[in-house]
Amino acid sequence: MSYTKLGEFLRILRIKNHEVMGDTADILHVTTPFLSAVENGKKKAPAEWEEILTKHYNLSAEEQLELHNAIEDSKTQMKIDLTNSNMFQRKMALEFQRSFEDIDEETAKSIIELLNKGKEN
Repeated sequence: MSYTKLGEFLRILRIKNHEVMGDTADILHVTTPFLSAVENGKKKAPAEWEEILTKHYNLSAEEQLELHNAIEDSKTQMKIDLTNSNMFQRKMALEFQRSFEDIDEETAKSIIELLNKGKEN
């Protein structure tokens, strides 16, 4: 299973404090599946988590910075589940990832239009 930096941070925090995921979910006032989705990069961490975790675990300044950076990093990443994709879909995802930074605005608009073609009906 792959974790985001935030997921890794939270897992280490749980281990240090002899807790399980359900304990952390309770502290954050969310369900365990929601916390799992955040740790795996499928959902974004709510803004209040940083303060809740800092206070509850009495994080050091260094740990607070690490948590902050992990949360910020998770905002700039997106994961795509390719488990049920075919060879062409996987190739498309890989090519898109490799080219993403070089795509200009006009090309991006064209790709969006192409992907949405036929969805208006």
